Amino acid sequence: MAENYDVIIIGSGPGGYVTAVRSAQLGFKTAIVEREHLGGICLNWGCIPTKALLRSAEIMHYSDHLKDYGLKLDGKVSVDTSAVVDRSRKVSLRLNGGVAFLMKKNKVDVIWGEAKLSKPGEVVVSKTAKKPMEPQPPVPKGVKGEGTYTAKHIILATGARPRALPGIEPDGKLIWTYFEAMVPKEMPKSLLVMGSGAIGIEFASFYRTMGAEVTVVELLPAVMPVEDAEVSKFAQKQFEKQGMKIILEAKVTKVEKGANSVTAHVEMKDGKVEKITADRMISAVGVQGNIEGLGLEALGVKTDRGCVVVDGYGKTNVPGIYAIGDVAGPPMLAHKAEHEGVVCIEKIANFPGVHAIDKLKIPGCTYCNPQVASVGLTEAKAKAEGKDIRVGRFQFAANGKAIALGEDQGFIKTIFDKKTGQLLGAHMVGAEVTELIQGFVVAMNLETTEEELMHTIFPHPTLSEMMKESVLDAYGRALNA
Repeated sequence: MAENYDVIIIGSGPGGYVTAVRSAQLGFKTAIVEREHLGGICLNWGCIPTKALLRSAEIMHYSDHLKDYGLKLDGKVSVDTSAVVDRSRKVSLRLNGGVAFLMKKNKVDVIWGEAKLSKPGEVVVSKTAKKPMEPQPPVPKGVKGEGTYTAKHIILATGARPRALPGIEPDGKLIWTYFEAMVPKEMPKSLLVMGSGAIGIEFASFYRTMGAEVTVVELLPAVMPVEDAEVSKFAQKQFEKQGMKIILEAKVTKVEKGANSVTAHVEMKDGKVEKITADRMISAVGVQGNIEGLGLEALGVKTDRGCVVVDGYGKTNVPGIYAIGDVAGPPMLAHKAEHEGVVCIEKIANFPGVHAIDKLKIPGCTYCNPQVASVGLTEAKAKAEGKDIRVGRFQFAANGKAIALGEDQGFIKTIFDKKTGQLLGAHMVGAEVTELIQGFVVAMNLETTEEELMHTIFPHPTLSEMMKESVLDAYGRALNA
């Protein structure tokens, strides 16, 4: 006999486990199905471990610039690759245990295995067919397993996986995805990165700081093409100053594999082909939703370009089936998945005040060096929409805290509607901007005007002062520039 729940969530990534917690808080009998590791890709193979790696790279960067801070070190700091990777994996394992604790604390049943929707309201869980990635956390104690489970509401939170280009498929040895790039057995001396989105650029930044010769190939005319054009151009110059080679408007058409290297045929804008040889290559050409094997086609669940089609509350076209996070389409970000999950389950519960997510107010962060963060419209997008705008900018070089930190390269850019004073977008590049962007996200969510931002007192000395100065600059009132 099938065990019955109010809500079953398939996938325990940030979207899935947060939704499970909120579901339990709302009084639903809740279960979550996981086939590989609690916390999903983000916690185990994405957001968290990459930030641990990038922290090691940041320390390495500072060690290379000790003299800039009046410090000396006898000898040279070297990279212990296995120790760097081990630290990253331990960070993930610690948080993996934290998710298990949250499930137990909130009385959410964990069902271990591969889930398939046999019909609306019914999930069949079988033994995981996919070979788990290594290193693999142990199966949590006290979890349930194979069997049939029913629920009035089934939420898909199955995430996404790296996209592979035909003929250039990752092999795990010479051509890596972010999985292999996170656990190198040794640092490659040279690296080719295909794609300059957040994943590609973060790994390019990490390996360049660790000493590898890095070449980035991007199909579009700008590095990090979703960012504001000014931010993109500034970041590219900084990457190139660090020794990174960036080739724009080019594509890898063919790869030849050697015993311990790859040679990529890169077709340039003018049609000419250049051969680039590197120890390893990272394929970072995007991700695609995990929709296969769930039984969606048989149930008539609508999909589009590898993702499940949903409304603003996670509802699919089939009653009782919902989708959140990466599998529900872009932007494919952990914090978007978390909030989508909360909105979805609160809508199911008829919780007062719930409203659909506004994707323009979802911040994006890239943890390269320099960091990049943004929210809302770019200047080009605002103009394309016919908006009459004011644009403000403030340089890190004019901020006391940035100068004291030795991080005086970067800027903050704000875009306002000239008629209403509405903050339309904010774009940042420089030290710790991923921690600063939330200030503008809050402002946008509260529909704060330029006047209110101008009358907000920012502490001194802080990097955050640049946020206010950028607002002031948009109205010709900057005080420190």
